[in-house]
Amino acid sequence: MPPSVPASIPAGDPSGASPQRILDVRHAMALCIGMVVGAGIFKTSPMVAQFLATPEQLYLAWALGGVLSFVGGLCFAELAAAFPDAGGDYHFLRRAFGARLGFLFAWSRFAVIHTGSMALLGFVFGDYLAQVVDLSPWLGEYVSAWLAGGLIVALTGLNLLGVRVGLGTQLGLTTLVIGGLLLLGVSAGVQQWQGLAPATPAAPGGGAGALGAVSGATVSWGTAMVFVFLAYGGWSDAATLSAEMKDPRRGIVRALLLGLGTVTALYLLANWAYVRVLGMGGLAASAAPAAESMRVVFGRGAELVMVGVVTLTALSVMNAILIAGPRTTYAAARDLAEEMQLARWDADRGTPTVAVIATSGMALALVAFGAATRGGFSTMVDYLSPVYWCFLTLSGLAVLVLRRKAPAHPRPFRVPLYPVLPLVFVGCSAYVLWSSVVYVSSGAVVGVAVLAAGALLLWSYGRLRRRP
Repeated sequence: MPPSVPASIPAGDPSGASPQRILDVRHAMALCIGMVVGAGIFKTSPMVAQFLATPEQLYLAWALGGVLSFVGGLCFAELAAAFPDAGGDYHFLRRAFGARLGFLFAWSRFAVIHTGSMALLGFVFGDYLAQVVDLSPWLGEYVSAWLAGGLIVALTGLNLLGVRVGLGTQLGLTTLVIGGLLLLGVSAGVQQWQGLAPATPAAPGGGAGALGAVSGATVSWGTAMVFVFLAYGGWSDAATLSAEMKDPRRGIVRALLLGLGTVTALYLLANWAYVRVLGMGGLAASAAPAAESMRVVFGRGAELVMVGVVTLTALSVMNAILIAGPRTTYAAARDLAEEMQLARWDADRGTPTVAVIATSGMALALVAFGAATRGGFSTMVDYLSPVYWCFLTLSGLAVLVLRRKAPAHPRPFRVPLYPVLPLVFVGCSAYVLWSSVVYVSSGAVVGVAVLAAGALLLWSYGRLRRRP
């Protein structure tokens, strides 16, 4: 799933609060899994299958996604251990490349990454719910868009009241998601035990969004990996937990290895289940593969259970983004100019109210955009992927830049095999960035245009307000 960060004190907070080293490997591993595993795995697998020819290629793509995510996690672990700050990526990029790029990243989170992720998850919610409940007589052909927009409005109202989803609830929902993935494995095991052949989709190209099912002869590893890494999104935030590890040197590495290893195993299990139950062609044509797999093996009741798991997952992650995203916007606006409305904090509600409303409004606009293109989920992937991978590539470069700019700075953890692993991560990130741009659609063009608009606004603002 795309990245979301825990709500925390923004960078530069006058209270002087800083991360405390209180987490052990067990806690960090659980949080790593919770940040990565989300609704994406229930929706991205069909898109990956559309661009690969065989099940073996599908499994290899998901395994590579896990390995490369771990390499990236090592890079972020060094940055977070050396420069612990609640601003996360914003702080690293600001230190490495200057305030202007830091603010441009904050703009991208507001206008593209976080809000695009909210719209994307809203479409996941809508697509799965529409799979079992026929609301078209009331909502017309834009059922998923109406459901996505309604969910965003509801969550915004809750957050404006100061409602929060606690850590225990988030971890509980993560456990529910893991249970859903394991249940998929059970469904495939039952199918295997009964000796049944994979199901055949009702109609070719009948479900996989605007892309449609493609021929098995059409192989595009770059495009497939765009969707794979979307599902692995979140590890970049998990790596910043190194600033809170009791063992600053080895703790985060162990947590990332165990956490991402678990996630990779779960993702491979889910994709094996999809292929075993639906077949490669059936997976590529499915709009809701998890729900469809459960229906094929266990019937309608199991399908409803899986829909419940997916919708709760989407709701949980969207709420987390709506809590964290406006705080990044608030912090950047405060650093730029305290008189900006976005820099206002509502002490009574404990929220940056204006930033919450602005974030919600942008997410609703993106839902409307996704509906207008009739692409929904896939349009949002196109919209946010180039921007997301642009900044992830820069974050990888930040490891190299800060090694040169601050060679004597204490680094409790250093990336092994430096500079090979950072360069591998930067190269892979740049390749996925190139693939997401080459796979041109209206979503990708608009996403890049919105980022360019932010650059123009920032560069025309004049002198930035500097902080020590």
